[in-house]
Amino acid sequence: MVNKSPTNPVAIAGQVLFYGLFAAIIGYFSTSPDYTHLEADKALIKLSFAYHGEPVGECRERSPEELAKLAPNMRVAKVCPRERSPITVKLDLDGQPLVEAVAPPAGLSKDGASTLYRRFEVPAGEHFISVKMNDNVRVQGFNLVREEKLTLKPSQILVIDVRKDHGGIFFE
Repeated sequence: MVNKSPTNPVAIAGQVLFYGLFAAIIGYFSTSPDYTHLEADKALIKLSFAYHGEPVGECRERSPEELAKLAPNMRVAKVCPRERSPITVKLDLDGQPLVEAVAPPAGLSKDGASTLYRRFEVPAGEHFISVKMNDNVRVQGFNLVREEKLTLKPSQILVIDVRKDHGGIFFE
């Protein structure tokens, strides 16, 4: 029987050399090059949400004739459209627009959440932030508005989100 273990001193020295080189590369890239998340005089604004818009149409009652035509397990008196409204959003900083976007609903039937993620590096200091959204195609203009004067500290991260259970648009 032939022993196939690498007992050759040259093979062992080669393995030690390559493992050492690999460890040195990992060690170097774990600390270098230096990474700066934000410059010292900057703050970060993140506009991030996953939000269900309002249905695109009104719910309606089915007539007795319509109900009679349906199978017994499908006889629901009230029918509502599945499709959701896209979310229109406008974010201004000190009167200057940062973003104007429309987030369409997800899904084949357009009945999922509309999602949006944008980030902006801004100078630290006092700013007037205006966020306007529309989550209903049946309403003209913006039906969710939040405007506030905030002081952003250096390296601070401000997250702008929208949730009905938090009263609409909120800053965190």
